[in-house]
Amino acid sequence: MVWPIRTLEYICTSIFAGGDVPKGNYSKFKTDKYFIPIFSNGEKNKGLYGFTDKARVVQPSMTVSARGTIGYSEVRYEPFFPVVRLIVLTPNPDFVELNYLKYILRGMDFVNSGSSIPQLTVPMIKDYQCALPPIHEQKRIVTILDQAFADIEKARANAEQNLKNARELFESYLQQVFSQRGEGWVESELFDHVKFIDYRGKTPKKTESGLRLITAKNVRMGYLRKAPEEYVAPESYDAWMTRGIPQKGDVLFTSEAPLANVAQLDTDEKVVFAQRLITMQPDRSILNEDFLKYLLMSPPIQKRILEKGTGATVTGIKASLLKKIPIEYPSSLKEQRKHVANLNRLDSYVKQLENVYFNKLKALDELKKSILQKAFSGELTKNKTSEENAA
Repeated sequence: MVWPIRTLEYICTSIFAGGDVPKGNYSKFKTDKYFIPIFSNGEKNKGLYGFTDKARVVQPSMTVSARGTIGYSEVRYEPFFPVVRLIVLTPNPDFVELNYLKYILRGMDFVNSGSSIPQLTVPMIKDYQCALPPIHEQKRIVTILDQAFADIEKARANAEQNLKNARELFESYLQQVFSQRGEGWVESELFDHVKFIDYRGKTPKKTESGLRLITAKNVRMGYLRKAPEEYVAPESYDAWMTRGIPQKGDVLFTSEAPLANVAQLDTDEKVVFAQRLITMQPDRSILNEDFLKYLLMSPPIQKRILEKGTGATVTGIKASLLKKIPIEYPSSLKEQRKHVANLNRLDSYVKQLENVYFNKLKALDELKKSILQKAFSGELTKNKTSEENAA
């Protein structure tokens, strides 16, 4: 089945970019006078900016995010006012059905205009091409896609809930360990038995290759992320790392943006630290380094740290306050290692579950793409059309 190929400009009555917010007749809240929604760039209707008293678009149309996360599309049935970083496409009903246009846009791989921040432009989007079957065929395809995508979204919701449940299982056990302490636990301030290596405020000169640079951006809750991969020159190591040399197993703590992510250094290789990062080296005769990681990740200690956080725009904590955070732990290293072994086993099990559900989510995304490709090549309705012709 061969359908004509048409550009988006051909099948739409208009394609234009949003304008400035109508400040003279604008409200953050819906009122009797201001009830026309103002949409800005944003995913899943989170781009609602406010309300105005005059619509710029009165016909059912599509909006496409044009900056940042480019290409996210949404159907707008009611009159609205679009603002900057949003492109509006109004379909020509003689050529294309609105919901077919929706799937066309969601099946497209939009290309960045080339700037450092991903963005789409009106001239670019006008030239994108699509297969254009007759209107009755479009409606048939939309019916099939609606059902298929509803089933996929249901499966996605289940996978995401299972993913959430897996992580909550670990967090619940972590909460139990550090809130229901048994005999033999002692209390101290964090700095009593932990050395701080603090490179915050210093920014080394980066190079294209060399020694790995670890910043707060690499530290996620419970693990060290490889990306972003940044480097410094090897010859600068000795002059730079004058505040302390890290060791494998040291606990890494983000002091802001975000506050209180915790991970462990996972390599014996030379690495360089900088930017909002504190390295903690426990006295290993008193505190097991793995236990310290889990202790700092635990809800009770996270709560104490976050309560000490300050900052109007970005929440951070002063090293002087962090050092005085009270912590509790078993005086016996054997007991600490026992808790670590249990937490490691559960963490490993949870990570296995997470991989299963991540793969399921990835497979569902690939299934969506496959279904859309079949829809626009005529494969989805080919068998049904053949059956109808035979009848």
